[in-house]
Amino acid sequence: MLSKVAVVLNDHLAMFEFGVVCEVFGLDRTADGLPAFDFRVCGAEPGKPLISSSPGIQVTPEYGLEELRDADLVAIPAFPIYAEKPFDPRVVDAVREAAERGATVLTVCSGAFLAGAAGLLDGRKCTTHWRYVDLLAEKFPQATVDPDVLFVDEGNLITSAGTAAGIDAALHLVRRELGSNVANAIARRMVVPPQRDGGQRQFIERPVLDCNSDSLSDTLHWMGEHLELPHTVESLAARSAMSTRTFARRFAAETGTTPVKWLTGQRVLLAKQLLEETDLDLESLAHRCGFGSGALLRHHFQRVVGIAPVEYRRRFGIRVS
Repeated sequence: MLSKVAVVLNDHLAMFEFGVVCEVFGLDRTADGLPAFDFRVCGAEPGKPLISSSPGIQVTPEYGLEELRDADLVAIPAFPIYAEKPFDPRVVDAVREAAERGATVLTVCSGAFLAGAAGLLDGRKCTTHWRYVDLLAEKFPQATVDPDVLFVDEGNLITSAGTAAGIDAALHLVRRELGSNVANAIARRMVVPPQRDGGQRQFIERPVLDCNSDSLSDTLHWMGEHLELPHTVESLAARSAMSTRTFARRFAAETGTTPVKWLTGQRVLLAKQLLEETDLDLESLAHRCGFGSGALLRHHFQRVVGIAPVEYRRRFGIRVS
């Protein structure tokens, strides 16, 4: 169960990433029928203000590091990684001991470096902000750093990329431990997507990128609204009033992927939503998403998400009476 959450702070903490953890786990939403977390903001010296990365703002942790001893989750927001002494050794030791005792550790952005200092990244898959992935790999060569994902779930260690990816990671953790209804309700209150990524235990893929260019935005919108239809590069090029070659080149330049991959990604996202929210059988769901058959849906879903559609529905789907 996810009950007690301890946020561990160090000097020069990043306010946004700290706020992400506070927003997901620190607010009392029991009036909405949601479970309450025992939320503790902790530091090596409780009552002593810590400097933040935002000029003129200090944060004073109310609790000491002893609160990490029985925490279910230890959350680590971002800290600057180029400071001469970025981490208080007492904080490093407390995080290591909490992990050894069995707590789940969640890092946001450069918080992964504190987890690394505590020895938690060795032999594990992890990620951080794309600007710091090379440095993370250099400092912790026994870790496997993935630069291309929003976050990585290694069971009792979840590392996330920069800034808003921390929201995705935190909501993923809530969904994993408390179910999709709780995660969706928190996301609704935060006015953010309830799940931008996957539900599998390890790698969570980046969402397929949208295109902000006027030259393709209408076509992309139409494709997204008609995922159940068969699409070809030729038909999409004609809709965009381009030659096939020009359309394919422009699409790749402006979205970073191919039309086929874009469609597959969007169809998988829709399949995840339908698996969560409906009791459609797999064949009907596949046709709604444009895959044509349950076999094709299973193939693409397993490749993109990492688990089978049936398993995804078992974990995150509605309970049909």
